[in-house]
Amino acid sequence: MKKVAATLAISALAATGAEAEDKRRPRVAPESVYNIAPGLGIFTDEVLFGDIWTRADLAPRDRSLITVAALVATGKTAQVGHHVGRALDNGVKPEEIGELITQLAFYTGWPNAMTAVTETKKIFDERKIGPVEGSDATRLELDPEAEAARRDTVQANVEPTAPALAELTNRVLFGDLWTRPDLSARDRSLVTMAALIAIGQPEQLPFHANRAMDNGLRRTEVAEVATHLGFYAGWPRAMSAVPVLERVFASRAAASGNTSADLKVIRANSTPATGSSDYFSGEVQISGHYQGQAPARIGGATVSFAAGARTAWHTHPLGQTLYIVSGRGWVQKAGGPATAIGPGDVVWIPPSVKHWHGASATEPMTHFAVAEALNGVAVTWMEKVTDEHYLAGQATD
Repeated sequence: MKKVAATLAISALAATGAEAEDKRRPRVAPESVYNIAPGLGIFTDEVLFGDIWTRADLAPRDRSLITVAALVATGKTAQVGHHVGRALDNGVKPEEIGELITQLAFYTGWPNAMTAVTETKKIFDERKIGPVEGSDATRLELDPEAEAARRDTVQANVEPTAPALAELTNRVLFGDLWTRPDLSARDRSLVTMAALIAIGQPEQLPFHANRAMDNGLRRTEVAEVATHLGFYAGWPRAMSAVPVLERVFASRAAASGNTSADLKVIRANSTPATGSSDYFSGEVQISGHYQGQAPARIGGATVSFAAGARTAWHTHPLGQTLYIVSGRGWVQKAGGPATAIGPGDVVWIPPSVKHWHGASATEPMTHFAVAEALNGVAVTWMEKVTDEHYLAGQATD
């Protein structure tokens, strides 16, 4: 993680003062930026376009692809046109831009894609680029083994709850979209990964980062995607991607025999973090998180719930084990009764079983949770457990 994070930090350094004035490149930032936020103007010219866009870790064409992807994904309409023009100048073909927008309609929503089409058309009209026609080239071939594993994951985690979504995922998303020849497999992975970082979906990154590297993206290029997006999606989202990418890198290195087999001790209360409000209700602290390296798929952490705090509904593709360390809590599978749990209890949740767990309404609870990942995915989060449901379940004790 330190190496990847260092890339972000080093990339952000900018010259200041008289030395910066002497070395300053031609301005890219409009005069209005200097009039309102001169510091932003300096960073734009000296760092973003004077440093980041000139770094050799990604080709200018790739930087344009991930920039347009981030802007489309986050609905930054006003900036799309400028960067579509820059992408064309950097060698991205009109049909590739159209296919990038099509790809991201599935990953960031139709409204963003439709808006991007409107802004892109303005640039195409200015440059007299005629209607784009779909390619009649041979469809791309996906790796059969990887596709079989992916399909099994969808069937196990999605089909029981949303069978139509599972069917569309297999037939349309991967059966049609990912095989279209208008954009290479490498570039599809590149823009998808960029979009996921931009919209703050690091949970989806392991699958797509692995797929990107399988499709030809080098490790240094993957790290540089996060670096570049620090400027277009913000530092928090870029930094959130770093530990995920580090685990992907470590897993791939271990699988190829490039790392030693040293044991690792994770100290008590290490790497403390607050549980995300997207996945937990109430006050939740997570510490001692670890992730096994390939071929191991196991990971876990110590999770402490304040009274009344709990997880959202979720599933695990290969199941989960909970060891209750202290306090009093509850666990419940969908359609079943809530069950009280206490110190020393061990709970096994089978694969793909929708459930939640947390503290009781009057006492905190701490458990150690262990789960295995399937194709880089260890958990699928769902809706939150409402206060009404939570309190009703405890009434059965």
